[in-house]
Amino acid sequence: MEDKNFFEKYQAYVEAKTPKTKSFPTLIYAYLVGGLICMLGQGIYDSLLAIFPTMTTEEANAWMLIGLIFLASLLTGLGVYDRIGIFAGAGSVVPITGFSNSIASPAIEYKKEGIIYGLCVKMFSIAGPVIVNGLAISIIIGIIYLFL
Repeated sequence: MEDKNFFEKYQAYVEAKTPKTKSFPTLIYAYLVGGLICMLGQGIYDSLLAIFPTMTTEEANAWMLIGLIFLASLLTGLGVYDRIGIFAGAGSVVPITGFSNSIASPAIEYKKEGIIYGLCVKMFSIAGPVIVNGLAISIIIGIIYLFL
């Protein structure tokens, strides 16, 4: 009985301390910022094809992704991307720019611990599970595709 009372008190404490978010405005901000990031990517893609008419669509896609990753890493280093993330929530996390931020942010935070134990070890602390799960799922889907 004592454990149940403790659990209820703990739940009440957590609910009291958990910050409340306004769901509807947060959804709008996420949608708008995610859309703006995608529009920026499309603008880079279209500009590349207009400037370099001999470039293939695959090359333009690759350079557009490189550009978005670079911009997100630069904004992370300048501290701007964190403010965008606070404002937009999932709108800044879902595109490839969020993945770039998840790698650059720990690298910047732990650089004081040195190249090996700081930068190299901590850089993939957030992105590592995403990479591992992505590879595992792609292998499973590839095996299923092979037999179908």
